Amino acid sequence: QWYQRRVLFFLSSGINAEYGSFKLYTLSTTKQSNLRMPGERIIAARAAMFCCDLQELFRPSIRHFPAVLSNANRLLESAKLLDVPVVVTEQYPKGLGNTCAELDISHCKIKCPKTRFSMVIPEVQSYLKENDKTNSVVLFGIEAHVCIQQTALDLLTLGYNVHVVVDACSSRTDTDRAFAFQRMRQAGAFLTTSESMILGLAGGSDHPKFKALQKIIKTPAADTELLQTLPVL
Repeated sequence: QWYQRRVLFFLSSGINAEYGSFKLYTLSTTKQSNLRMPGERIIAARAAMFCCDLQELFRPSIRHFPAVLSNANRLLESAKLLDVPVVVTEQYPKGLGNTCAELDISHCKIKCPKTRFSMVIPEVQSYLKENDKTNSVVLFGIEAHVCIQQTALDLLTLGYNVHVVVDACSSRTDTDRAFAFQRMRQAGAFLTTSESMILGLAGGSDHPKFKALQKIIKTPAADTELLQTLPVL
């Protein structure tokens, strides 16, 4: 699947793909040289974190929401230590509220309201174009089967490595979450956990911020009951 997407990407260079009323722009020739390869390791200097729609009014309806927030915070704290840029979106914040107060997003590069489900809105695309060294996106938030899935598919189409942090994603039902993970993996996204991602970004215990990262992961990640979805995955 990855090679089919890569061929299509090169064939469509310089052409705008139309998604309803939204245009998904292909990337520049410079960006094409950074296209994903299967098994490629993530590098902090070439990564960005996307925090998707973790907003207050979703709290009562999303499965495992407190655990998802806890694991999301681990990622955000690590991003701050490792200088990984963070992009935050909020789905219709006028009606659904802002990002939950317990999440520290003070260091995010951009925070955008949106009505489109995907995070790949014009403001985010502009940011990515301006930061063309980025080739990998660490993606987490809600809902797995809607905004996360559509963001992952759009980013994959644009040629990015997409790492979906499964213990920092959820939906209103475990069924939707499980099949969203399956769909994204089939499309070429990497499924990972918050601890695996944090240590992957560090690269080794010789990293100057490793002791600070150890404090973040000293307590195991909050349980989002993912083991129940293993038969599906």
